Amino acid sequence: MTDINKTLVGINPDKIDADRRVLELLSNSFPNTSAASTEIINLEAILNLPKGTEHFVADIHGENEAFVHILKNASGNIKRKVTELFGTSLSARDIRELCSLIYYPSQKLEYIQDDPDVNLQDFYNITLHRLVKVTQSVSSKYTRSKVRKALPAEFAYIIEELLHESPSEENKQAYFNQIIETIISTGQADSFIVAMCNVIQRLSIDQLHILGDVYDRGPGAHIIMDTLMNYDHFDIQWGNHDALWMGAAAGNDASIANVLRISLRYANLATIEDGYGINLVPLATFAMEVYKDDPCVGFEPKIDEDAEEISEKTMSLLTKMHKAIAILQFKLEAAIINRHPEWGMAERNLLHLIDFDKGALKLNGKEYEMKTTIFPTIDPADPYKLTAEEAELVSKLRHSFKVSDKLASHVKLLLSHGAMYGVYNSNLLFHASLPLNADGTLREVEINGVKCKGMKLMDQVGSVMRAAFNYDSSKETRDYAVDFYWYLWCGPDSPLFDKSKMATFERYFLSDKETFHEEKGCYYELRNKEEICDMILDEFNVQGPHRHIINGHVPVRLNKGETPIRANGKLMVIDGGFAKAYHATTGIAGYTLVFHSRGFQLVKHEPFTSAEEAIRNGSDIVSTTEIVELSQRRMRVRDTDKGRILQAQINELSELLYAYRHGIIKERWLQAAKKF
Repeated sequence: MTDINKTLVGINPDKIDADRRVLELLSNSFPNTSAASTEIINLEAILNLPKGTEHFVADIHGENEAFVHILKNASGNIKRKVTELFGTSLSARDIRELCSLIYYPSQKLEYIQDDPDVNLQDFYNITLHRLVKVTQSVSSKYTRSKVRKALPAEFAYIIEELLHESPSEENKQAYFNQIIETIISTGQADSFIVAMCNVIQRLSIDQLHILGDVYDRGPGAHIIMDTLMNYDHFDIQWGNHDALWMGAAAGNDASIANVLRISLRYANLATIEDGYGINLVPLATFAMEVYKDDPCVGFEPKIDEDAEEISEKTMSLLTKMHKAIAILQFKLEAAIINRHPEWGMAERNLLHLIDFDKGALKLNGKEYEMKTTIFPTIDPADPYKLTAEEAELVSKLRHSFKVSDKLASHVKLLLSHGAMYGVYNSNLLFHASLPLNADGTLREVEINGVKCKGMKLMDQVGSVMRAAFNYDSSKETRDYAVDFYWYLWCGPDSPLFDKSKMATFERYFLSDKETFHEEKGCYYELRNKEEICDMILDEFNVQGPHRHIINGHVPVRLNKGETPIRANGKLMVIDGGFAKAYHATTGIAGYTLVFHSRGFQLVKHEPFTSAEEAIRNGSDIVSTTEIVELSQRRMRVRDTDKGRILQAQINELSELLYAYRHGIIKERWLQAAKKF
């Protein structure tokens, strides 16, 4: 029995009648048996291709150079392929140079053209032949149609010819070589090399998964988002820092204050000012006037050792701005807390507990010494009231965030490609937590009057987040949604936070470290148990013999013996500390989890020097690979989510084929002739 005849088994007139409306619509695209059969053959062939390579990264935190480089080198996969192809014929230096060209083609070509010792004619000829081999290798697991879609329009035909012909075949050798020579003689070599390198990069990663926290700490979150604007296949599971920025874009005053405070804490104003054009002059003016006599001890920004030196005057200004926005943050947060008593966060209002005469704060029945009581904008009789100047400043800052077109476009991208969680090929992805009770049962949380838990909780959170940007939402719904972004940032039952508190005030103003403690939610401990992971995977209807939960959010302290693989392999925590602020904590500079047709590999990255160093000297991120899980057989497309979709299409086409053969639906050969 042929494969097509096999697909017809179990189809009968009753089933055709039940599905007739769908089949009539399908017949518009496949109007006869020939068209339907051809598509079935095509889809069956695709099902037998190797599974595409997925890359998972988390907690990028504005480290744009490292992130972009990892995209360009496919977490080391491109260098591995180049080494496999040319390891016996090229030196290690030549392999580095070829990889550097693939990662940064335009910039690398400039250096090569300026080198008087390079014979450009020879360089172009040799390099183009090598790039064709690399492109053939990375495209081998895709259909011609998919590869064609990845090609630049101006060179698509030529690249296709080179990919599917071999210079080693005697009959085609002259043809192949003539194409290369003509590319060079017509002055198109540079453009063609750039195009080929970009194709190699695009085809080396089939799907990119970002498990939250693009924003904060590093200098280039806006550059990362710009990169993703031009990226083809990616998804984002929102992190708490992403939610904070989304809330700021929606006009949430407390979120705006937190965004600015974090930026000032790390002396990182590039994303704020250069990326999104936020006007900080009103904040600077306010801080210099109100805190001119205050040294603002404890608010000095955290500066990386390798960062550019900041002048004493600038450091003083940043320090004063830092304290000014922190005090403003505590007042604005109190307003939200008071609007939403159902959130149970009244204990986070601390300003009224300050004893200005004693220089102390009474917390949970115990008195703690304050580091300072210099608070020129706090009225002890009404500590949460904004001064007139503060109210005006808040209005200006809110306006600046809301009119930023670049920020609005990036938030739109987060909404279009993002969600609270994702399920891809038997993997459940979410950034931080799924609230649990101490006994391991799903914790019920009330959101805007709706009590929910588990998957329904995550769906409800996502729905509320979108409501803030949906103009068909009622004002009441939208106002709640805007406030809710701040709760997601630091609320005790927030799936993006899930701790008892965020001890920002205590860390700034109290010396006793016992007040800094933030009790983690039950999920962070219970997720290490295999049975808990299985329960959660069942809750989200994750199927398959090899299924996993993949999280970020909590840095894996590799230098303290922690492991990213837990719960007997059911859980993977891949926050390896992209941000420089976390390098000392994790002992590395980030993870990439790679899921290819043979299984899972965890790539551990060392700190990245710079793109300039990579271009000039061919340096790369030093990465080591750990095998996490290997399959006994190579996974095919039919084993993936995409494969299940394609199989469903095959089943529908098989019904259509049956309907044609039995005269239930009439074929249209004349229309087909006109179409083709």
